[in-house]
Amino acid sequence: MSGRLDATATEPALARRLGPWDATAIVVSNVVGGGIFFVPVIVAGLVPDPRLALLVWLLGGLLALAGAMAYAELAALRPRAGAEYVYLREAFGPLPAFLTGWTSFVAGFSGAVAASAVALTEYLGRFVPAAADVRAIVSVPLPLGSLVVSRQALVALAVIAGLSWVHHRGLGPGRLLQNTLAILKVLGLAAFVALGLGIGAAPAAGTAVAGTTTAASFLLALVPVMFTYSGWNAAAYVAEEVRDPSRNVPRALAIGTAAVIVIYLGLNALYMKALPGAELARLEGGLADAAAERLFSIDLAGAVAAFSVVSIAASISAMVLAGPRVYLAMARDGLFFASASRVHPRFRTPAVAIWMQAGWSGVLVLSGSLGQLVRYTGFAVVLFAGIAVLGLFVLRRRLPREERPFRAWGYPLAPGLFVAAALLMVLNVLWREPGTSLPGLGIILAGVPLYFLVLHRRRAAFSEGGRE
Repeated sequence: MSGRLDATATEPALARRLGPWDATAIVVSNVVGGGIFFVPVIVAGLVPDPRLALLVWLLGGLLALAGAMAYAELAALRPRAGAEYVYLREAFGPLPAFLTGWTSFVAGFSGAVAASAVALTEYLGRFVPAAADVRAIVSVPLPLGSLVVSRQALVALAVIAGLSWVHHRGLGPGRLLQNTLAILKVLGLAAFVALGLGIGAAPAAGTAVAGTTTAASFLLALVPVMFTYSGWNAAAYVAEEVRDPSRNVPRALAIGTAAVIVIYLGLNALYMKALPGAELARLEGGLADAAAERLFSIDLAGAVAAFSVVSIAASISAMVLAGPRVYLAMARDGLFFASASRVHPRFRTPAVAIWMQAGWSGVLVLSGSLGQLVRYTGFAVVLFAGIAVLGLFVLRRRLPREERPFRAWGYPLAPGLFVAAALLMVLNVLWREPGTSLPGLGIILAGVPLYFLVLHRRRAAFSEGGRE
C-alpha cells in the first residue's frame, strides 16, 4: 500500500458515459438475485396471512426506497466513486470508511461475486453436467486450507474473468452487457408474473397455516426481506461516471428501487396463487419450479434454469461494475494499494481494481470458503448502509449551507426509520445468530489494526519523501 493521497492530475479521469437508464439497470440487476426464489418460503412460515406477508414485502420495499433516497442526496452532494466509503469518510472520518471498504473487498463484493459465480455453474450444470462437477482435478495444500481446482471452479473462474474483462474494456461494452442482461431479467420475470396471474390455473385452496402472525414474527420476517432488497444503492457507486449525477443518480435509485418493489410484490402474489395456504411455508426445493408446474401443469425446470443463469450473470456483472469503484476511492486516499487508483488511459475504467477484485474472488472460489465468509459478513451490508444513511443527518447539521441538488424524501422521518430498522436488524442477527455474526464482526474489526498499519506506512513514506 502507499502513502498516495489522491490521483495525480496527469492521470485520466473516469468517463461520464452512464445515463439514468444505465444506472437504473445496475440497481435492478444488483437487487434481483437468488433471494426472491427462496425467501418467500421463510416469510410464509413467519407470517401465515398472505395479506400480511405482502405487507412485509411492501414495507421492506418502502424502507429500501427510504434508504435509496438518502443515498440519492448523499450522491448528489458528493458525486464520487465509492458510495458509502465516501459518505462515511465525510461524516465520520477515515476509519469507518476504511472498514466498509475493507469489508467490501474481503467479502461484500468479492465474496458475493464468487458465491454467485458458483451458483451460476449449478444452474448451468442442468444443461452441461460437467460445469457443476465438483470433483477435484488438482488440490494445492496451504497452511490454513487448500485450493481445489475442479471443473465447477474453472467454469466459475471463467465467468468472473469474462465479466471482468468486459467491464475492463470500458463503459461502452460494459453498459451494453449490463443493460442487455437487465432487460432479459426484467422481461423474463414480467412474463412469468403476467402469465401466471393472468392465465395460470389456480390450484384448490390449501390448508391454512397453523398459528397467527405476531408483531415479533412480522418484524422477524422483515429481516430476510430487507436482505433480499439489498443492492438498491448500486447506482451510487458509479456516481462519478453518471452524466448529470445530481439529477440522474436520484432518478436511477428511485426508479430502480420502485421497479424492484413491483417485481417482488408480483412474484409473491404469483407464489401465493400457485401454492396457497400452508403449501408455500412447507415447500422444499425450487420455488419458481414448483410455482410454474402448479400453474401451467408442465415442467419448466429447464426454462427456469436458463433464466436463472441470465439473472445471476446480471447480478455478477453489476457487482463487477460497482465494487472496484470502492477500492479506487480508497486508493485515492492512500488506504489501499496505490495501483488500484489507476484509470486505464484508453478505456477510462479502474482496470487494476477490477482485476484485484476478480483475483480475490477467484481465490475464494478455489478455497471453498466463500459460502462461510458471505454468511459471516452478510449483516455488514445492512450495517454500513444504516451508518451511511445516519451520515445524512451528520452532514445536514455540519454543512447546513452547502448546496444540495437533491434532498431526501420524507426527511427526517423516512431516513430515520431506515436507520432504526437497520439497527434492529443488525442487533437481531447478532442476538439470534451469534455463531455466524460474531465471526463476521471479527472480520470487520480486523480492519482496525490494518487501518493503523496502513496509516503508519503512509506516514513513513511521507517522512522518507520529505527527507529526500
